[in-house]
Amino acid sequence: MKLEFWHQRWEAGKIGFHQADINVYLQKYWHQLDLPAQSQVFVPLCGKTLDMLWLLEQGLEVIGIETSETAIEDFFSENGLTPTIQSQGAFQCWQQDQLCLLQGDFFALETDDLQGFNAVYDRASLVALPPAMRQQYAEKMAQLLPPDTPILLISMEYPQTQMDGPPFSVTESEIKQLYAQNFSVECLDRVDILADNPRFQQRGLAQMDEVIYRLTRL
Repeated sequence: MKLEFWHQRWEAGKIGFHQADINVYLQKYWHQLDLPAQSQVFVPLCGKTLDMLWLLEQGLEVIGIETSETAIEDFFSENGLTPTIQSQGAFQCWQQDQLCLLQGDFFALETDDLQGFNAVYDRASLVALPPAMRQQYAEKMAQLLPPDTPILLISMEYPQTQMDGPPFSVTESEIKQLYAQNFSVECLDRVDILADNPRFQQRGLAQMDEVIYRLTRL
């Protein structure tokens, strides 16, 4: 899946993955990461998620990465924010106060690009990637994260034969296969969400769960 796919989705407004509200699992489970005040949180493939505003309201610093300039522009304009923009290595950093959104390719990140962050929030990153890219993603995350760094990961499970992704189905067994070598893996919750998502019913799904994990870098 090439970056151009996501650029086209954002430019065409085909962003059904974007949530208009703060994610309920973020609000329910974030405290279990037990972060100190003013910690820095990394949000991969962040789009224009409002979850970043919630994290900022908790007194945290937020650094996101997003390939689409349209998504980043929309985030700042829709929330009445005026960033400064400057080059940062291979990326453009859109900065306002405790928020920095890096425009560019997640897989081009190096550890120097993410100095000092304490946790990761992944709601729509892993599930946006096809199978061939998920192993590369998990390995890159392990490369970037120092020991003891937690990830709050929200995944989806559904019969993949019933619907093409994204979002893709990533089972608990695959999560363990992807991460267990470098992370501890704890399943925090599993929620049947099909009844609340008619758009997925219309696409032919008979079952759909969201599954929430806490991963910790070993």
